[in-house]
Amino acid sequence: MNLFSLLDQTTARHGDRGAVYLGEHQVHTWAELRERALRIASTLRGLGPAARIAVASENRPEIVEVMFATWAAEAVLVPINAKLHPREMEQILADAGAAVVFASPTIGAALARVSTVPIETLGGPEYRSRCSATTAVAPRHTDPAALAWLFYTSGTTGRSKGAMLSHRNLMAMTVAHLADFDSPDENCSLVHGAPMSHGSGLYVPPYVARGARQVVPASGVFDPAEFLDLCTAHPGCSAFLAPTMVARLVQTGRGRPENLRTIVYGGGPMYVESLKKAMAAFGPVFVQLYGQGEAPMTITGLRRRDHLGNEGLAPDSVLGSVGYARSGVDVAVLAADGRPAAVGEVGEVVCRGDVVMAGYWNDPKATAATLRDGWLHTGDMGAFDAAGHLTLRDRSKDVVISGGSNIYPREVEEVLLEHPGVVEAGVVGAPDPEWGEVVVAFIVGQAPPAELDAHLLERIARFKRPKRYLYLDELPKNSYGKVLKRELRARLN
Repeated sequence: MNLFSLLDQTTARHGDRGAVYLGEHQVHTWAELRERALRIASTLRGLGPAARIAVASENRPEIVEVMFATWAAEAVLVPINAKLHPREMEQILADAGAAVVFASPTIGAALARVSTVPIETLGGPEYRSRCSATTAVAPRHTDPAALAWLFYTSGTTGRSKGAMLSHRNLMAMTVAHLADFDSPDENCSLVHGAPMSHGSGLYVPPYVARGARQVVPASGVFDPAEFLDLCTAHPGCSAFLAPTMVARLVQTGRGRPENLRTIVYGGGPMYVESLKKAMAAFGPVFVQLYGQGEAPMTITGLRRRDHLGNEGLAPDSVLGSVGYARSGVDVAVLAADGRPAAVGEVGEVVCRGDVVMAGYWNDPKATAATLRDGWLHTGDMGAFDAAGHLTLRDRSKDVVISGGSNIYPREVEEVLLEHPGVVEAGVVGAPDPEWGEVVVAFIVGQAPPAELDAHLLERIARFKRPKRYLYLDELPKNSYGKVLKRELRARLN
């Protein structure tokens, strides 16, 4: 089983239909995309079996070509976050042992100053030469356990690690998405608003499997107005967006485009108040996923209808959860002593299934620490309710232990965001000689500390209240929209 088969099958059914678009302009039909991928594949096979093929670029149509060409060559895709510093990119290239990196012109020029890996410019002369090569034969006997994608973690806690994702892992992700969240067909579109190096790129396989066109914004980045315009121009639009991107859509003041079907949000916490605003602006188009690079896009989720109750929105307890276990995945919460946690008891979230990675690339120690007794230990803290909804509290490393009591930053952040003078909030623990740690809140907004204290004391226990408020113009985030808590903690020193 090779993921290239998805493109093969769709080409057989819909070969003359548009497959890849740059803005509103059609770049390739399915037949043309398949042909180009196989031509590029023929040039990659000479790099050796399971060669690592890196891509460092803003969103571009060529990424779809390289993706399927890599799989057709039975090589391994290594997408790199375009917002990383060139030296961070070089660390990934060196760790992966990349044979070549396809880069956009700007990133390629920056990489050339720090990297010895061969660099080819997407759309450049060498790349065009590959696209004119002899067509390769599509692979027929790929081992499903063969490595397909090295997914480097976002690096929010330090140096990135490469999660090894096989063809089987990504096929399990594909099937779960189509079973649980969306049902696209050849009259639908996937709009790549989020980075194709991460969530948006991972969703290429399920939409290719159903013949849905791949739409890359002409800007190559997420621009809310451009995104909404594309959802007017293209049929049956779906997209994966980080919560911060959803918030920016709401801020445009524009309503839902007629062709917008589904927004899958994930990659960071979507706070209840933010979700309510988004649903008020765009209606019930939202789907929530909880996943990790180690179990790509697929641990738990909330479907569109799960966001709705009998008389409007579902209860806050449901909207604030990450839903229930996805198709093909077992999910459990383990207490500190390793036993299954009781309903409502907070513990570490673990999962297992065909979607879970084989391990970390060249890091057996980290693999052994994360994959234990057949379970992926996520490092996230959460609890199940009686109906099977999982609510995340925080990453285990982000829990603040003050005076022997556990304080979950997300709970404090949720309440802070209910105040009209708070735009964003990030809560961390600061060392304290008396209490061990105390709560510190970073605030984007104008609400003064006294107002925030009063607001919090009306809603949560006194011991959870921040001892300090620090004000920022914006919270530091990675390109996935996730707040970088380690950078907030660094600002305490």
